[in-house]
Amino acid sequence: MSDTPLSVHEPAGDAKGGVVVIQEIFGVNDHIEDICRRLADAGWLAVAPHLFHRTGDPKLGYTDMDEGRAHAGKLTAEGILEDVDAAIARIAEAGIPASRTGIVGFCMGGTVALLTATRRDLGASVTLYGGGIADGRFGFGPQTDEAPALRAPWLGLYGDLDHGIPVDDVEQLRTAAATSGQPTEVVRYPDAGHGFNCDQRGSYHEPSASDAWRRTLEWFDRYLT
Repeated sequence: MSDTPLSVHEPAGDAKGGVVVIQEIFGVNDHIEDICRRLADAGWLAVAPHLFHRTGDPKLGYTDMDEGRAHAGKLTAEGILEDVDAAIARIAEAGIPASRTGIVGFCMGGTVALLTATRRDLGASVTLYGGGIADGRFGFGPQTDEAPALRAPWLGLYGDLDHGIPVDDVEQLRTAAATSGQPTEVVRYPDAGHGFNCDQRGSYHEPSASDAWRRTLEWFDRYLT
């Protein structure tokens, strides 16, 4: 049995399905807990694995970039998948099959959401501004190399003003994902930068965030129910 800590948020009634929520490099902080609450309010059993539990499981603020990078630098592909599997198992314990289980991730977690969907049989995946498109991270290959192996419908949401994720890389990922045989879609927001979905960050862009959240919920409703 895994010892991965999990944040679990249950809907008021019967769950439509389950969603694994993957953190940014700031840990499972208040923003990630809020994402889980919002998913639960929309009818999903939301489970966020704490990927930094091997190095202290910090809950970081948005000025703690160096500390977040230090924790992220110690992650491994094997450990990440073990933690994601623990969240999937928790959802399965609630009687929800993999076909009704999705994954969504932000920043670092967006990368994990795509890579998980190339290795696990889930019902849907959503990435928000996941970096490392052209270069591998955590021991995984570049996303452009990995995306053709997607096993689930995948939605990618990116800001054109994101200095860490060039638009050209996003377009290459769009092309690579489309070869997977799965339904895939990439949406670019011209006025948004990195972290545009997080209302606790200076880069928050409400119009883009609202549209991205709507698309995320619609993606899960379409492919998990």
